[in-house]
Amino acid sequence: MNRENKEQFRILVVALLSFCTVGCATDDTQRVVNFTELTLQEEFDVDGAPNASVWGYDIGTGENGWGNQELQYYTDRTENVTVQNGKLLITARQESFEGSSYTSARLLTKDLFEQRYGRFEARIRLPYGQGIWPAFWMLGADIDDNPWPAAGEIDIMEYRGQNPTVLIGSVHGPGYSAGNAISKEYTLENDRFDTGFHIFGIEWAPEYVNFYVDDVLYNQITPEDVTGEWVFDKPFFILMNLAVGGTFVGSPNAETVFPQTMIVDYVRVYKNTNAN
Repeated sequence: MNRENKEQFRILVVALLSFCTVGCATDDTQRVVNFTELTLQEEFDVDGAPNASVWGYDIGTGENGWGNQELQYYTDRTENVTVQNGKLLITARQESFEGSSYTSARLLTKDLFEQRYGRFEARIRLPYGQGIWPAFWMLGADIDDNPWPAAGEIDIMEYRGQNPTVLIGSVHGPGYSAGNAISKEYTLENDRFDTGFHIFGIEWAPEYVNFYVDDVLYNQITPEDVTGEWVFDKPFFILMNLAVGGTFVGSPNAETVFPQTMIVDYVRVYKNTNAN
Protein backbone atom coordinates (compact mmCIF):
# COMPACT_ATOMS: atom_id res chain seq x y z
CA MET A 1 0.00 0.00 0.00
CA ASN A 2 1.57 3.30 -1.03
CA ARG A 3 1.64 6.40 1.18
CA GLU A 4 -1.42 8.01 -0.42
CA ASN A 5 -3.48 4.85 -0.02
CA LYS A 6 -2.34 4.45 3.59
CA GLU A 7 -3.48 8.00 4.39
CA GLN A 8 -6.84 7.40 2.73
CA PHE A 9 -7.25 4.22 4.75
CA ARG A 10 -6.36 6.01 8.00
CA ILE A 11 -9.00 8.67 7.30
CA LEU A 12 -11.57 5.94 6.63
CA VAL A 13 -10.73 4.20 9.93
CA VAL A 14 -11.17 7.42 11.90
CA ALA A 15 -14.49 8.07 10.16
CA LEU A 16 -15.70 4.58 11.01
CA LEU A 17 -14.87 5.19 14.67
CA SER A 18 -17.64 7.77 14.84
CA PHE A 19 -20.18 5.02 14.27
CA CYS A 20 -18.59 2.45 16.54
CA THR A 21 -18.34 2.99 20.28
CA VAL A 22 -18.69 -0.53 21.70
CA GLY A 23 -17.05 -3.76 20.65
CA CYS A 24 -15.10 -2.41 17.68
CA ALA A 25 -12.02 -3.80 16.01
CA THR A 26 -9.96 -3.17 12.88
CA ASP A 27 -6.47 -4.14 11.80
CA ASP A 28 -3.30 -2.97 13.52
CA THR A 29 -3.76 0.65 12.43
CA GLN A 30 -6.35 1.03 15.22
CA ARG A 31 -6.48 -0.15 18.81
CA VAL A 32 -9.03 -2.87 19.47
CA VAL A 33 -11.82 -1.32 21.54
CA ASN A 34 -14.20 -3.24 23.76
CA PHE A 35 -16.07 -0.96 26.15
CA THR A 36 -18.52 -3.42 27.69
CA GLU A 37 -17.45 -3.56 31.35
CA LEU A 38 -19.00 -0.79 33.45
CA THR A 39 -16.75 0.43 36.25
CA LEU A 40 -18.86 3.42 37.29
CA GLN A 41 -22.58 3.84 36.74
CA GLU A 42 -24.16 6.88 38.35
CA GLU A 43 -27.82 7.07 37.35
CA PHE A 44 -28.79 9.54 40.12
CA ASP A 45 -31.85 7.50 41.07
CA VAL A 46 -31.85 8.38 44.79
CA ASP A 47 -33.12 11.86 45.67
CA GLY A 48 -31.08 14.07 47.97
CA ALA A 49 -27.32 14.54 48.11
CA PRO A 50 -25.17 12.88 45.44
CA ASN A 51 -23.68 9.48 46.29
CA ALA A 52 -21.00 10.24 48.89
CA SER A 53 -19.07 7.09 48.02
CA VAL A 54 -18.37 8.56 44.57
CA TRP A 55 -18.65 12.36 44.77
CA GLY A 56 -16.85 14.89 46.93
CA TYR A 57 -16.85 18.70 46.64
CA ASP A 58 -14.49 21.57 46.16
CA ILE A 59 -15.63 24.36 48.49
CA GLY A 60 -14.91 28.09 48.27
CA THR A 61 -13.30 30.29 45.66
CA GLY A 62 -9.96 28.55 45.25
CA GLU A 63 -6.84 30.49 44.40
CA ASN A 64 -7.63 33.45 42.13
CA GLY A 65 -11.10 32.13 41.39
CA TRP A 66 -9.84 28.55 40.85
CA GLY A 67 -7.04 29.94 38.69
CA ASN A 68 -9.44 31.50 36.19
CA GLN A 69 -10.77 34.62 37.98
CA GLU A 70 -14.15 32.90 38.37
CA LEU A 71 -16.79 34.73 40.41
CA GLN A 72 -18.71 31.96 42.17
CA TYR A 73 -18.36 30.45 45.63
CA TYR A 74 -18.66 26.66 45.41
CA THR A 75 -20.79 25.01 48.10
CA ASP A 76 -22.29 21.62 48.92
CA ARG A 77 -25.70 23.12 49.80
CA THR A 78 -28.85 21.62 48.36
CA GLU A 79 -29.52 25.02 46.79
CA ASN A 80 -26.50 24.40 44.55
CA VAL A 81 -26.32 20.63 44.19
CA THR A 82 -28.99 17.97 44.62
CA VAL A 83 -30.47 14.87 43.03
CA GLN A 84 -34.13 15.04 42.03
CA ASN A 85 -36.27 12.76 39.88
CA GLY A 86 -33.33 10.82 38.48
CA LYS A 87 -31.20 13.84 37.62
CA LEU A 88 -28.23 15.57 39.24
CA LEU A 89 -28.83 19.33 39.37
CA ILE A 90 -25.86 21.70 39.65
CA THR A 91 -27.27 25.21 40.02
CA ALA A 92 -25.56 28.58 39.80
CA ARG A 93 -27.34 31.36 41.71
CA GLN A 94 -26.87 35.10 41.92
CA GLU A 95 -26.69 35.81 45.65
CA SER A 96 -24.36 37.32 48.20
CA PHE A 97 -22.50 34.46 49.92
CA GLU A 98 -19.19 34.50 51.82
CA GLY A 99 -18.02 37.59 49.97
CA SER A 100 -19.01 36.34 46.51
CA SER A 101 -21.89 37.46 44.32
CA TYR A 102 -22.68 33.99 42.96
CA THR A 103 -22.83 30.41 44.24
CA SER A 104 -22.59 27.07 42.48
CA ALA A 105 -21.08 23.60 42.93
CA ARG A 106 -18.09 21.57 41.80
CA LEU A 107 -18.17 17.78 42.26
CA LEU A 108 -15.19 15.47 41.90
CA THR A 109 -14.31 11.80 42.37
CA LYS A 110 -10.81 12.47 43.72
CA ASP A 111 -9.69 9.70 46.12
CA LEU A 112 -13.02 7.92 45.48
CA PHE A 113 -12.90 6.84 41.84
CA GLU A 114 -10.12 7.00 39.28
CA GLN A 115 -9.29 5.04 36.15
CA ARG A 116 -6.70 4.79 33.42
CA TYR A 117 -8.13 4.40 29.91
CA GLY A 118 -11.65 3.47 28.85
CA ARG A 119 -14.80 5.32 27.88
CA PHE A 120 -16.01 8.19 30.10
CA GLU A 121 -19.39 9.69 29.26
CA ALA A 122 -22.20 11.79 30.70
CA ARG A 123 -25.62 12.74 29.38
CA ILE A 124 -26.16 16.42 30.18
CA ARG A 125 -28.45 19.31 29.39
CA LEU A 126 -26.40 22.49 29.54
CA PRO A 127 -27.37 25.92 30.88
CA TYR A 128 -26.95 29.12 28.87
CA GLY A 129 -26.14 32.82 29.15
CA GLN A 130 -23.22 35.23 29.09
CA GLY A 131 -20.67 34.24 31.75
CA ILE A 132 -22.04 30.70 32.30
CA TRP A 133 -19.33 28.02 32.12
CA PRO A 134 -20.25 24.34 32.67
CA ALA A 135 -17.63 21.60 32.36
CA PHE A 136 -17.25 17.81 32.50
CA TRP A 137 -13.55 17.02 32.79
CA MET A 138 -10.72 14.99 34.33
CA LEU A 139 -7.45 15.54 36.18
CA GLY A 140 -4.47 13.27 36.75
CA ALA A 141 -4.89 11.49 40.08
CA ASP A 142 -1.31 12.38 41.05
CA ILE A 143 -2.06 16.12 41.02
CA ASP A 144 -1.22 16.60 44.73
CA ASP A 145 2.35 15.46 44.09
CA ASN A 146 2.56 16.58 40.47
CA PRO A 147 0.93 20.03 40.23
CA TRP A 148 -1.07 21.18 37.22
CA PRO A 149 -0.42 21.14 34.34
CA ALA A 150 2.12 18.36 34.78
CA ALA A 151 -0.55 16.03 36.12
CA GLY A 152 -2.58 16.46 32.94
CA GLU A 153 -6.17 17.54 32.25
CA ILE A 154 -8.76 16.22 29.82
CA ASP A 155 -11.72 18.50 29.16
CA ILE A 156 -14.42 16.18 27.85
CA MET A 157 -16.81 19.11 27.54
CA GLU A 158 -16.59 22.79 28.32
CA TYR A 159 -18.81 25.47 26.89
CA ARG A 160 -19.46 29.19 26.86
CA GLY A 161 -23.08 29.84 27.79
CA GLN A 162 -23.21 32.83 25.46
CA ASN A 163 -22.47 30.52 22.52
CA PRO A 164 -24.94 27.66 23.07
CA THR A 165 -24.24 25.78 19.83
CA VAL A 166 -20.48 25.25 20.33
CA LEU A 167 -18.48 23.20 22.82
CA ILE A 168 -14.78 22.56 23.22
CA GLY A 169 -12.80 19.39 23.94
CA SER A 170 -9.19 19.80 25.08
CA VAL A 171 -6.13 18.30 26.70
CA HIS A 172 -3.71 20.22 28.89
CA GLY A 173 -0.22 19.14 29.89
CA PRO A 174 3.29 20.44 30.39
CA GLY A 175 3.99 22.85 27.54
CA TYR A 176 0.40 22.95 26.26
CA SER A 177 -1.84 24.30 29.00
CA ALA A 178 -4.35 27.12 29.48
CA GLY A 179 -4.44 29.22 26.30
CA ASN A 180 -2.04 26.79 24.63
CA ALA A 181 -4.16 23.69 25.25
CA ILE A 182 -4.70 21.28 22.37
CA SER A 183 -8.38 21.89 21.60
CA LYS A 184 -11.09 21.51 19.00
CA GLU A 185 -14.61 22.92 18.84
CA TYR A 186 -17.75 21.03 17.91
CA THR A 187 -20.77 22.89 16.52
CA LEU A 188 -24.26 21.50 16.97
CA GLU A 189 -26.10 22.10 13.71
CA ASN A 190 -29.63 23.52 13.83
CA ASP A 191 -29.91 23.10 17.60
CA ARG A 192 -28.59 24.33 20.95
CA PHE A 193 -27.01 22.45 23.83
CA ASP A 194 -29.37 24.10 26.33
CA THR A 195 -32.57 22.78 24.72
CA GLY A 196 -32.05 19.04 25.23
CA PHE A 197 -29.74 16.32 26.53
CA HIS A 198 -26.57 15.26 24.73
CA ILE A 199 -23.94 12.63 25.48
CA PHE A 200 -20.42 13.97 25.92
CA GLY A 201 -17.65 11.39 26.02
CA ILE A 202 -14.10 10.34 25.40
CA GLU A 203 -12.58 7.01 24.47
CA TRP A 204 -9.07 6.90 25.87
CA ALA A 205 -6.33 4.39 25.13
CA PRO A 206 -2.53 4.44 25.47
CA GLU A 207 -1.93 6.36 22.23
CA TYR A 208 -5.01 8.53 21.76
CA VAL A 209 -7.96 10.37 23.26
CA ASN A 210 -11.06 10.39 21.04
CA PHE A 211 -13.73 13.06 21.67
CA TYR A 212 -17.42 12.41 21.03
CA VAL A 213 -20.71 14.28 21.06
CA ASP A 214 -23.54 11.78 20.94
CA ASP A 215 -22.36 9.29 18.28
CA VAL A 216 -20.06 11.71 16.47
CA LEU A 217 -16.29 11.43 16.77
CA TYR A 218 -15.12 15.00 16.20
CA ASN A 219 -11.51 14.92 17.37
CA GLN A 220 -8.64 12.54 18.02
CA ILE A 221 -5.56 13.68 19.95
CA THR A 222 -2.39 11.56 19.92
CA PRO A 223 1.12 12.01 21.35
CA GLU A 224 2.17 13.48 17.99
CA ASP A 225 -0.42 16.28 18.39
CA VAL A 226 0.80 17.69 21.72
CA THR A 227 3.65 20.17 22.05
CA GLY A 228 5.11 18.67 25.21
CA GLU A 229 5.15 15.46 27.21
CA TRP A 230 2.23 13.03 26.77
CA VAL A 231 0.97 12.54 30.34
CA PHE A 232 -2.21 10.56 29.63
CA ASP A 233 -0.88 7.19 30.75
CA LYS A 234 -2.06 7.03 34.37
CA PRO A 235 -5.34 7.14 36.33
CA PHE A 236 -7.49 10.29 36.19
CA PHE A 237 -10.48 11.33 38.31
CA ILE A 238 -13.67 13.08 37.17
CA LEU A 239 -14.98 16.60 37.83
CA MET A 240 -18.27 18.30 36.99
CA ASN A 241 -18.89 21.95 37.75
CA LEU A 242 -20.79 25.05 36.76
CA ALA A 243 -18.66 28.17 36.95
CA VAL A 244 -19.77 31.79 36.69
CA GLY A 245 -17.45 34.28 35.01
CA GLY A 246 -13.74 33.88 34.53
CA THR A 247 -11.25 34.40 31.76
CA PHE A 248 -12.80 31.77 29.50
CA VAL A 249 -16.30 33.23 29.34
CA GLY A 250 -16.21 36.74 30.80
CA SER A 251 -18.60 38.05 33.42
CA PRO A 252 -22.39 37.77 33.35
CA ASN A 253 -24.26 40.79 32.03
CA ALA A 254 -27.72 42.27 32.47
CA GLU A 255 -29.19 39.70 30.09
CA THR A 256 -27.86 36.67 32.00
CA VAL A 257 -30.75 34.90 33.70
CA PHE A 258 -30.29 33.24 37.10
CA PRO A 259 -30.55 30.61 38.39
CA GLN A 260 -28.93 28.43 35.75
CA THR A 261 -28.80 24.65 36.11
CA MET A 262 -26.59 21.97 34.59
CA ILE A 263 -28.80 18.83 34.49
CA VAL A 264 -26.94 15.50 34.48
CA ASP A 265 -28.88 12.38 33.57
CA TYR A 266 -26.05 9.92 34.14
CA VAL A 267 -22.30 9.42 34.33
CA ARG A 268 -20.89 6.11 33.10
CA VAL A 269 -17.37 4.79 32.82
CA TYR A 270 -16.37 1.67 30.94
CA LYS A 271 -13.14 -0.25 31.11
CA ASN A 272 -11.15 -0.82 27.96
CA THR A 273 -10.55 -4.54 28.42
CA ASN A 274 -7.60 -4.44 26.02
CA ALA A 275 -5.70 -1.48 27.55
CA ASN A 276 -4.69 -1.84 31.20
